Amino acid sequence: MSLAGALTTQLMPHLMLAPIALPLITAALMLLLREEQQRLKAAFNLLSTLLGLAITVLLLAWTHQDTGPATLGVYLPGNWPAPFGIVLALDRLSAMMLVLTSCVALASIVFATARWHRAGVHYHPLFQLQLMGLAGAFLTADLFNLFVFFEIMLAASYGLLLHGSGRARVQAGLHYIAINLAASSLFLIGVSMLYGITGTLNMADLAQSISQVATADRGLLHSAAAILATAFLIKAAAWPLNFWLVPAYGAATAPVGALFALMTKVGVYTLLRLWTLLFGMDAGASAQFGSLWLIGCGMATMVFGAIGMLGSQRLTHLAGFAAILSSGTLLAAAGFGQGLLTAGLLYYLPSSTLAVSALFLLADLVDRWRNDGTNLAAYEQDDEAPFLDSELIPTQGLNLDDDEEVLIGRVIPAAAAFLGLAFMLCTLVIAGLPPLSGFVGKVAMLTALLNPMGLGLSEGPPPGPLAWTLLALMIGTGLLALIALTRSGIRHFWASHGRAAPTLRVLEGVPIALLLAGCVGLTFKAGPVMDFTQSTAQALLAPSRYVHAVMSATPTPNPPATLRKEAP
Repeated sequence: MSLAGALTTQLMPHLMLAPIALPLITAALMLLLREEQQRLKAAFNLLSTLLGLAITVLLLAWTHQDTGPATLGVYLPGNWPAPFGIVLALDRLSAMMLVLTSCVALASIVFATARWHRAGVHYHPLFQLQLMGLAGAFLTADLFNLFVFFEIMLAASYGLLLHGSGRARVQAGLHYIAINLAASSLFLIGVSMLYGITGTLNMADLAQSISQVATADRGLLHSAAAILATAFLIKAAAWPLNFWLVPAYGAATAPVGALFALMTKVGVYTLLRLWTLLFGMDAGASAQFGSLWLIGCGMATMVFGAIGMLGSQRLTHLAGFAAILSSGTLLAAAGFGQGLLTAGLLYYLPSSTLAVSALFLLADLVDRWRNDGTNLAAYEQDDEAPFLDSELIPTQGLNLDDDEEVLIGRVIPAAAAFLGLAFMLCTLVIAGLPPLSGFVGKVAMLTALLNPMGLGLSEGPPPGPLAWTLLALMIGTGLLALIALTRSGIRHFWASHGRAAPTLRVLEGVPIALLLAGCVGLTFKAGPVMDFTQSTAQALLAPSRYVHAVMSATPTPNPPATLRKEAP
């Protein structure tokens, strides 16, 4: 092994702690600064988020190596072996979620620095604590610490949701807090029941214990899993537990709403992780427990989200229901437990998240443009231009608007053109239309539904009723989303009259462009990304390597006694 390879093998496991420790340290430092030092806090926040993105990209590249043990990293913060100590585990799925979190967070904080971070106090520390909770939820390998990081994430989100105050935010925030406190209670109940049955909370150890549970305790085990899953379904915004999402996300400020679009995926990630670990094919009598519930709940969520989009009049509500539709699609596809279908949904997950986050940011700019006034775009005739004078020449054959004014020579303002193009790209991704990544992800899932054995085998089992139902729903909900988004685009861009050109700052336009550039990048790199998601799906559905890596991780030995005596 080369020197660089040896250093990578030694240093990368320790780097796993950085996505948690970096935002924690940054938040602590920013709390020491006065609230008036907003620019300095914003600089700290931006630099920390950029550094976090670079670290997560390194971790993603490390997990995607084809040889050696680097495809799965295990870190023991307390230097105690599993299942007795705290364990952090990094695989392709968690690394992908970390990179997605960093990308959305970077866009959100850049957008916030234009104006929104000054609307309340402690925005930047809360933002970093939110990132800490998200990173911990993706990296932890035991249920108790998952609960701890969930609470850190939720506590920070309470403050971020109320940022900017106002009656609507306070009202939605109280509902949001109440429902999440109920979810946390269910989380604790489910975890306590699982610990009472199996005697462990380590995920890998639980995976080994599920098949050994006594038959008499099997019903209690399934009840505990159902209670625990209910808490995660609330966070994943699954129907009928998602009544809180649209009012809360719609009331939040734009950068907070963009970051919250990622939080529903935390519930999806946790369900996917735990369901494949605990109730995979090696779970004995509990194998595939809850799969039908996941499929049914996901399908109902898809219908609810699509109808909600169709009935939405506000762009923020439209984005909230789009997040619900995305979450339902992921849950329904995950319930089938098929490798190709799981690979497709893992490709679709980051694409839809980036598009919904961009839509939340766009909603703020479009709403501000809509309410700025009514006397913009009034193109007055120049008295010195005789060809525009209707008394000098007839107007037959000229392109006229509804007020019978000549459209020739009118220039679309650059900011308006940018907003319209960005909205169109969001529409293509969310509705799943070609040529962008939303279409690629949906085609991958539809192909897997029609041919679950893979493209190379023509004698696989035909798709069943559930597969056909999901296929129809994916096409139907995509059509409803297209109708809703197109109608909204016509109302805000095409049919708008008498408004001034929108005012768009660079700090507001760049984050939207970067999020949508991510969707375009996923489209151009669809082949390598699909290879990555297929490897991820295979590891998820065959978790023996994950279990072995976590359970066999050995603590770092203490230094020899002679060295300890010589130390000052």
